Amino acid sequence: MKILLVYPKYPDTFWSFRHALNFISKKADGPPLGLLTVAALLPREWEIDFIDMNVSHLHDRQIRRADYVFLSGMNIQVESFREVIARCNRLGVKIVAGGPLATCDPQEFPGVDHFVLNEAEITLPLFIEDLKNGNAKPVYTTDEFPNIALTPSPMWDLVNMKDYASMYVQYSRGCPFNCEFCSITLLNGHRPRTKSREQFLGEMEALYQRGWRNGIFLVDDNFIGNKEKLKREILPSLIAWQEHHNYPFEFTTEVSVNLADDEELIQLMVKAGFNSVFTGIETPNDESLAECGKFQNLRRDLAESVRTLQNHGLRVSAGFIVGFDHDPPNIFERQISFIQNSGIVTAMVAVLNAPSGTRLFQRLKSENRLLGIAIGDSLVDGSINFSPKMDYQLLLRGHREVLETIYSQKNYYERVKAFLSEYPSPLRRKQKIRFVDLQALLKMTWKLGIREDGKRYYWKLFLMSIFKHPDKVPLAMRMAAYGYHFRRIVFAARQAANAVVSL
Repeated sequence: MKILLVYPKYPDTFWSFRHALNFISKKADGPPLGLLTVAALLPREWEIDFIDMNVSHLHDRQIRRADYVFLSGMNIQVESFREVIARCNRLGVKIVAGGPLATCDPQEFPGVDHFVLNEAEITLPLFIEDLKNGNAKPVYTTDEFPNIALTPSPMWDLVNMKDYASMYVQYSRGCPFNCEFCSITLLNGHRPRTKSREQFLGEMEALYQRGWRNGIFLVDDNFIGNKEKLKREILPSLIAWQEHHNYPFEFTTEVSVNLADDEELIQLMVKAGFNSVFTGIETPNDESLAECGKFQNLRRDLAESVRTLQNHGLRVSAGFIVGFDHDPPNIFERQISFIQNSGIVTAMVAVLNAPSGTRLFQRLKSENRLLGIAIGDSLVDGSINFSPKMDYQLLLRGHREVLETIYSQKNYYERVKAFLSEYPSPLRRKQKIRFVDLQALLKMTWKLGIREDGKRYYWKLFLMSIFKHPDKVPLAMRMAAYGYHFRRIVFAARQAANAVVSL
């Protein structure tokens, strides 16, 4: 068999970091870990090619050469996902689809020949066996969750690591919480399943041996889902590995905010090389948190939890949502105030949506409020797939107001300066200045310090970091690059909204 693995293109969105990546001459943030793992599950005698459409073009000749195209993606990639299906149909090449997008809404993609859904460790071998026997079925699905301690290491040799700003690794799947709007438990279950210590460190070693020396994003649903195994086994071993290799990696991951309650775990993570975490804050409104079942965020001072994490050396990025049934009219001002005062530099503010199969989806369906499936980018365009309690136009205006306020140059740079003043920025090893770093600084200075309106904010940050926080200059410049990307996205969203109004 000749198999072509295809990862669809991301639109220009908050999560793409495309405008920031241009400064460091990278094409994408990280490679598609799911498809690289699928590649490792395929028979060794099969010929495998791989295209990440975020770093290279997909040509018709590559599709024609394949017996099957394997396609995976997430909701945000739906437009490109459909385009790949259409091209395969036109060229007469059979297509196999899986991943979160296909698993949640397979009925949306009639051009797919075979769906291999849920987690591939279970469903893919069934498809391969039937394919060998000449009786492959249209759909393969399961309600079981595999033991990921048996999952093979991703096929890193399929990617050119120079194209990416970071590498992705997965240690666990599943989350112990049950937020109403979240599809994680639907896809990966409530009980966190983990890889073994040897397996996890083996993947670190594989990346190290391939020459990787930059950041690693642990893409777990909730990295701290099994705290005791982390504290007892995984983090002490990772600390020893990092010390032995002179700390080649810095880590970021996703956690629930209750990490702030565990001093021991925080210290172990920082010592292991973690310097940032993403968490779902969602809203400062307790009634909305109770509505969506985000009980881990209730009965706590969320801003103080953020400060605790950042004061220990874990930079906090966070997700926020507007559009809950219990959101009061002043929710937009409250979101702005919380973000500005909490020290969270990177705040992703979306309009609530109901992914297929979630508890929220089922509740809204029973209330006859569903408008369709959740496909779009509510971070950017405010799209929504149900009838909100709040007036929709008020919700859209409020959402845009939040984005335009927190990502105005004045407010964004104020958050960066406040963050730098409190963040301890632990240094693991002496940082060498590379040519690519100087090249990125020159690009940034030209774009942000000379060409962009409001250039004074950039220079104030640059000079402050030089004189007050010289050890944090690289971090300050990274934050400046992120800010430029976010401003470009907010500007594009404003232009799109104005175009709709003019029509």
